[in-house]
Amino acid sequence: MEPVTLRTGRLELSAPRQDDAAAVFAACQDESIRHNTPAPTPFTHQDADALIAKAHEGWHTGEHLVWAVRERDVFCGIVGLYRVDGRGSGELGYWLAPTARGRGILTEAATAVLAWGFSDDGAALHRIEWHAVAGNTPSARVARTLGFRFEGVRRAALHGMTGRVDGWAAALLRTDDRSPARWPVLAD
Repeated sequence: MEPVTLRTGRLELSAPRQDDAAAVFAACQDESIRHNTPAPTPFTHQDADALIAKAHEGWHTGEHLVWAVRERDVFCGIVGLYRVDGRGSGELGYWLAPTARGRGILTEAATAVLAWGFSDDGAALHRIEWHAVAGNTPSARVARTLGFRFEGVRRAALHGMTGRVDGWAAALLRTDDRSPARWPVLAD
């Protein structure tokens, strides 16, 4: 599959480019990214290059569809549909550089990815899952805003900086109402 470019009112989402490597490296020095994603610790320049190469391979296989999020051509972060299985399921994953947080960029980018992921002209998925380290409240708030429904806690399901950790799980179906629902792990 060839990489797809998505555009919103202020963002461009396209395959990560080699010239994003320095920005990827800088963003992945952030403690919350290292704690809440499977990014290697320490995260090196070689890891940034590998992330970009793996993103291009993922488009080629159709299994991991990764976009770099850019605002006015400035790298902001990564949004992707991972583990696309060919049977209508995938997983939404994302992270933003600290300088891009708090401005609705992630919600805007993820909304575009979900619309494409569910569309017949896109990935034609029926179910998109979301997983996060238990306690990653900022990620959970974004997922809830996007309409994901909380499905529970998965014990020792994820690999964190300190080994296996509990994870939160939620999902969104193509037919779901996208309005935010109550999540028992988030204070309203």
